[in-house]
Amino acid sequence: MSTSALRLEPVTADNFDAVCAISVRPDQQHLVSPVVKSLAEAYVHGETAWPRAIVDGDEVVGFVMAFFDIAWNPAKDPADVRSGLWRLNVRAEAQAKGYGRFAVRAVAAELRERGAARAYVTWHPGADGPEPFYLGLGFRLTGELSGDQTVGVLDLAADGA
Repeated sequence: MSTSALRLEPVTADNFDAVCAISVRPDQQHLVSPVVKSLAEAYVHGETAWPRAIVDGDEVVGFVMAFFDIAWNPAKDPADVRSGLWRLNVRAEAQAKGYGRFAVRAVAAELRERGAARAYVTWHPGADGPEPFYLGLGFRLTGELSGDQTVGVLDLAADGA
């Protein structure tokens, strides 16, 4: 991984096929939706979704999607508006090379730039899930669940991400 060539790029007609071809390891497929579903969600939720290709040089190595300013539970507290990480997929053969860490840090920087104080993420709990990855980046458990997923939060003023 060359950090000088590492960047997030919008998903375009030029990189669409490479982005859609991203596939995580078989043992992770139950933990994260395929990129094509994320792109459909981004289309439907265009006002809040921020889909990006993770690119190293000329190679698409992953996909990340953030969400901005979503009312978390308007029935309970309409002022509880959150932003954060919606989806992260890194190609199976590109994992454990720092791409996911880079993507989370880039999303955190974008959130900071947009004025967010915290970043949220959800994940499937369990021994094979990404909890150690997110906790290692400074996310802490909120004690909440979103459906069957654990909710984590990162303080953007004091984060390591």
